[in-house]
Amino acid sequence: MASGAASAARGWRERCSSLGPGRLVLRSPRVPAARSLRPLPATLRSCARARLPVPATVAAAAWAMATSFRLQSCWGPSLARAPLGRLLRPRAGCSAPGRAQLRSYAGGPGGLSAALLRTESFVGGRWLPAAATFPVYDPASGATLGMVADCGVPEARAAVHAAHEAFCSWKVVSVKERSSLLRKWYDLMMQNKGDLAKLITAESGKPLKEAEAEVLYSALFLEWFSEEARRIYGDVIYPSAKGRRALVLKQPLGVAVVITPWNFPSAMITRKVGAALAAGCTVVVKPAEDTPFSALALAQLANEAGIPPGVYNVVPCSRSKAKEVGKALCTDPLVSKISFTGSTATGKVLLHYAADSVKRVSMELGGLAPFIVFDSANVDQAVEGALASKFRNAGQTCVCSNRFLVQRGIHDSFVKKFAEAMKVNLRVGNGFEEGTTQGPLINERAVEKVEKHVSDAISKGATVVMGGKRHQFGKNFFEPTLLSSVTRDMLCAHEETFGPLAPVIKFDTEEEAIAIANATEVGLAGYFYSQDPAQIWRVAEQLEVGMVGVNEGLISSVECPFGGVKQSGLGREGSKYGIDEYLEVKYVCYGGL
Repeated sequence: MASGAASAARGWRERCSSLGPGRLVLRSPRVPAARSLRPLPATLRSCARARLPVPATVAAAAWAMATSFRLQSCWGPSLARAPLGRLLRPRAGCSAPGRAQLRSYAGGPGGLSAALLRTESFVGGRWLPAAATFPVYDPASGATLGMVADCGVPEARAAVHAAHEAFCSWKVVSVKERSSLLRKWYDLMMQNKGDLAKLITAESGKPLKEAEAEVLYSALFLEWFSEEARRIYGDVIYPSAKGRRALVLKQPLGVAVVITPWNFPSAMITRKVGAALAAGCTVVVKPAEDTPFSALALAQLANEAGIPPGVYNVVPCSRSKAKEVGKALCTDPLVSKISFTGSTATGKVLLHYAADSVKRVSMELGGLAPFIVFDSANVDQAVEGALASKFRNAGQTCVCSNRFLVQRGIHDSFVKKFAEAMKVNLRVGNGFEEGTTQGPLINERAVEKVEKHVSDAISKGATVVMGGKRHQFGKNFFEPTLLSSVTRDMLCAHEETFGPLAPVIKFDTEEEAIAIANATEVGLAGYFYSQDPAQIWRVAEQLEVGMVGVNEGLISSVECPFGGVKQSGLGREGSKYGIDEYLEVKYVCYGGL
C-alpha cells in the first residue's frame, strides 16, 4: 500500500504547479463516476489488509475527498459536505475536472474560507443554481477564482417576488427585533473579518490591509443602522382647524433593488442594505460581475444571523446579462426603490427605467474630485493627504482625487515632495503580499484607460515626473504616476481616470482654482489644504460638491452623509439621513376630537 500511495502522491505532485503561497493549479486525472467505485473507506481498508497497492482510481477519489475539505470551485458552496458522487459531477455550466485548472486557496496567506465562498444565487433564504455559470477572475494573476451562477431575467423576477412576499411580514417586525438582527449580522462580520477581507482581496485585488479596513467600514454600517432602526420618529402637528390633530408617520417603501460596484464589494452593499432593512424594506442585490463573492458571503452571514428568508436576496450575473437583469429589476412593478452606485452613464439609464413607474431612487455616481493646495497650506500635510486620497485602492474609488490644483508659490515644492513620498510609500504587488500598497486594476480595460489619459497628456505637453507605464508585475498593474505641466484641455483634467494617475495643474489665484474645480458636470467630493480660516470658509462653501475635505484626504465615515451634487447623484447614504431614503412620509388627519 505504501508504494501505491507514494506513487499516487508523486503523480498528483506532478500534476500540481505552484501559483505562489497558498495557491495551486490542480490538473486532476480522469476519475470514474462514484457509482462505479466501491465504498471508498472499505476499499482502502481491504487494500491495507491484503497489502495490495491502492488502485489508481481509488487513490484519485481519496485525494479528491481530502481536497473537498479545502477546495472551493465550480462544484459549489457545500463541497466539503457533498457526497462523493456529487463531488465528482460538476454543475451545469462548469467544465469537468479533466485538465481544467481550478484555483485553490487552501491555506497560506491567500486562504479563503470554504464556508463563505458561495457560488449560487441566494433567493428566499435558499441557495439556488442557475442554468449557466460565469467565471470570476483574480485581477492580479488572471486565474479563475470560481464559477458563479449566471442569473437571468427569470431569476431576477423570482428574487423580486421573494422580496415582496417577505416585505409583507418584515415591515411589521418590531424595530427592536430588526435592530437585534442587524446587530447579529454585524457581530458575525466581525467574527469573520479575516476571511471576508481575503475574499475582497482575491476578487478585487486591493491590498489585504485595505480589504481589512473595508470589512470594518462595511460592518459598521450594520451596527450604525441597527441603532438607527430604533430612531425612526414621526411628528404630531397642531393644525389651525379645531378638533383635529395631524400625525406624520414614516413607513418603509417596499422592495429595494440594490446595484453595487466592484471597487468596494462589501461596504457598498451594507451602506445601502443596512438602511433598507432597518427601515423595514426588503432587498434584491445585484453585485458587480467582477466581485460577486463578497455579496454572497454577506448572504451566508445574514442567513446565520437569522435574517428571515426573502429579506436579503442576491442575484449575480455576468457582464453579458447585466443589462437585461438590471432592466428587469428596475422596471418590475413590485419594486419601490432603486439604489445604485456606479458610473453616471449607467445611472442615467436606470433613472429612465425608474421614471416609467415613478420609483424612488438613490444614485451615487461618478466624480472628478479636485485636490487644491493653496500657498498657505502645510505642504507636508498636503502631500500626506494627497497620497491617502489618490492612491487608496490604486486610485479606483469614486471620491479619490482626480485633479491636483497647486498654487504657483508652492507648486514646485509640492511636486518634489509628492514624488519623494510616492517612491518611499507606494509598493506595487499582489494584494496578499506583505507590504503591498498598490494592487492591480480591476481588469485590462481599466489599465487601457489610464494609458490613454497618460499618453494624451504627454502628447499635449505634460511632463512625467514618475511612473507613466504598465508595471512589470502583470498586465493589470500600472505604475503610480505623477504628471506635471498639466493643462485643462487634457483628458485627465476633465474625465475620471479611476487609476493611479496624479496630474498636477498650476494656478495663480483662489478664484481661478475654484473656477477650474467647478468646471465640470459632476460634483461628488473635493479637497483643499489651507491654513487661512477665512479662505477655508469661502472655498468650502463655493466648491460645487457634496462632500468637502479640509486639510484631510480621507472623508468617508458611517456617521456622515455620503453623496454628491449635479450629475454625481441623488440622495445620501450613511448617517442619520441614510435611512430616510427608504422611508415614505404619511400624513394622517385625525378629526372629530
